[in-house]
Amino acid sequence: MESLNRRAFITTAVLGATALMLPKSTWAFALKEQRYKVAVIDLMILKRQKLGAVKLTSEIGADGLEVDMGGLGNRDTFDNQFFDDAFRTNYLNELKEYGIEVASVAMTGFYAQSFATRPTYQQMVGDCLKTCQLLGAKIAFLPLGVQGDLVQNPELRPAIVERLKEVGKMAKRAGVIVGIETALDAQGDVELLKEIGSKNIQIYFNFSNPLKEGRDLIKELQILGKKRICQIHCTDEDGVWLEHNTRLDMPNVKEALDKMGWKGWLVIERSRDASLSPRMVKENFGANTKYVKSIFQK
Repeated sequence: MESLNRRAFITTAVLGATALMLPKSTWAFALKEQRYKVAVIDLMILKRQKLGAVKLTSEIGADGLEVDMGGLGNRDTFDNQFFDDAFRTNYLNELKEYGIEVASVAMTGFYAQSFATRPTYQQMVGDCLKTCQLLGAKIAFLPLGVQGDLVQNPELRPAIVERLKEVGKMAKRAGVIVGIETALDAQGDVELLKEIGSKNIQIYFNFSNPLKEGRDLIKELQILGKKRICQIHCTDEDGVWLEHNTRLDMPNVKEALDKMGWKGWLVIERSRDASLSPRMVKENFGANTKYVKSIFQK
């Protein structure tokens, strides 16, 4: 028995030492076994389209990154550095070195700009879909934003639906799902998706939206179902860390998602501590990442 224990100890020690000598990129295979993966956003960790975003994501403890397409303003399309071959090559090398995946590519410019009226929307979306392909991402994020608020501006619905039908065709050709965020409730989103009629247009669900409107978060998830939700922004508004948030019951959310059979990326957007500086990225996002993993990856 003593010999067996000694042999087992030596074997474990050797395997452990071997694992430590492997590059971080080889650890990534374990993520494929995770039902839920956790990501942060380069824009929110103050590293939009910067090489340092990858290392910082690793230091925070997240599995992946939602990368942003860059500024938009009055340009015809996004100020996107990923079309620069040298920058993209260096970025991909960083991803490999640190074992970080690209969870999605975000068009956050549409939070303020109008998807319904911008004349070059096809160029913008096309650039995002190409970036997804270059970075190996399967999800693109398209928020309809303030100017595309279908509750406040229902007259925009025909134009938005028509454009999203075209985006759905583009996304299908690219092999990407475009996740939209709207101001509608879950039933409204279901009806909107039916009107669009594309499997490549789904909902990018944000926990904070039903919470701040006083709606039942769990019921909203259940109404949408697993096939309509492509990805989740797994945070609330800023104020307190997730572990201290009394209106967001994360274990209850996990139970609901488990029962739905949903799996995918949980992307931490906000939930920063109001008493800390927004520049305290490691503290805010490190704490939230650790908490989300303690619930979803235990």
